[in-house]
Amino acid sequence: MSDSGSEPNQRPRFVAGAVCPSCKAMDRMVIDGVADERRCVACGFVEARPDASVSAPPTRVTRASARRVETEAETVRLLDE
Repeated sequence: MSDSGSEPNQRPRFVAGAVCPSCKAMDRMVIDGVADERRCVACGFVEARPDASVSAPPTRVTRASARRVETEAETVRLLDE
């Protein structure tokens, strides 16, 4: 079984639900793994893949300190009325 990212004849793939940042057309964006870019087939917008060395901005999910915090369990009382 070969990795699809390593195939030299890999075709561009459409990204379902993606919206072009330039013309705002939906479902017209393709990812080209060979050229390492995304582009819009409607307006011709092209954007190179971000450099892997640039990290994503920190979020509450990616911060290591947020993952270490344990939430203390609380007792729940059910009332029958």
